[in-house]
Amino acid sequence: MKYEAFLTIAAALNRKMRITPLLFGSLGLERRLGKALNPDDIDVLIPERYLKADWQRLIDLMRESGYALIDEEEHEFARGDTRIAYASIENLAPFAGVDIQSIPEVMDQGASYLLLELPDYLKVYEASSKDGYRKNVKNKQDQLKIDLIRAALRDAPY
Repeated sequence: MKYEAFLTIAAALNRKMRITPLLFGSLGLERRLGKALNPDDIDVLIPERYLKADWQRLIDLMRESGYALIDEEEHEFARGDTRIAYASIENLAPFAGVDIQSIPEVMDQGASYLLLELPDYLKVYEASSKDGYRKNVKNKQDQLKIDLIRAALRDAPY
């Protein structure tokens, strides 16, 4: 259900704003691993200018798609029990050392999006596990994801 909601939004971003979003967080990792992780929300990374100069266009697109802005500071929208939060893709490099130019593009059901490879997910979750909030609140979840990624990399090395 969350993945289908993401595909709908990704297609709208592609078509109306010419954005190829990055499916991030647990839902992105779930897609890459092929294992259910039951994400709470949908994390999407886009170019920062859409969170600043073109923010109103993004709000309008989300509103047209039936989502309401629920947290402007976190760039978070909701429709029913589906929550989508946006962040800047440019923060990936300084935060986790991910080369955003090399992230592969995926096409699915008419939507184009970016999806990290497992080695980059490992960098992200290792960096996240050192973050103050995530270390205190999400440490067990992050460690489980790190373990899953490491096991998958051992089984099918890149």
